[in-house]
Amino acid sequence: MPLLESGVLAADPWRPAAEDEPIGAGDVIVPLARLDEGLARSDPGRLGVLLPPEAEPSALRAALPGLSLIAVTFPIFRDGRAFTQARTLREHLGFTGEIRATGKPLPDQYEFLRRCGVTTVEVPEGTDPAPWAREHARFDVAYQPSILNETREGFALRRIPG
Repeated sequence: MPLLESGVLAADPWRPAAEDEPIGAGDVIVPLARLDEGLARSDPGRLGVLLPPEAEPSALRAALPGLSLIAVTFPIFRDGRAFTQARTLREHLGFTGEIRATGKPLPDQYEFLRRCGVTTVEVPEGTDPAPWAREHARFDVAYQPSILNETREGFALRRIPG
């Protein structure tokens, strides 16, 4: 599936490992149940893990140094647990690798995903990137803190004498 990174489509160097096949070499995303197997592999390549919505990010604490990517899942667009998982990985666990949103996020959630620490979004084949790019550029003033390195201008604008 194509990826969105900074509002534009990008190639995906990662491949998912199925439950019943060898992990092998290359950049591989393993299910959480196969994480120990992935960390123990001797094949070259980076390792990523698919974190299901019901999993606690803190369960990955010991594995974080060996991970380059963590994929968080939106099983339906109304399920916001992936936002919390991404923010926890960045703020509380100090993960600096790629955090990928998978499943069914919507374009209007894109900027909020970025503010929580998501770096890439997996989108279905044939997706028009225009709505995603539009949402990426939509907001330039922040009221709430995020993991992004930005100036919080929102409340300052409110105090301008008029």
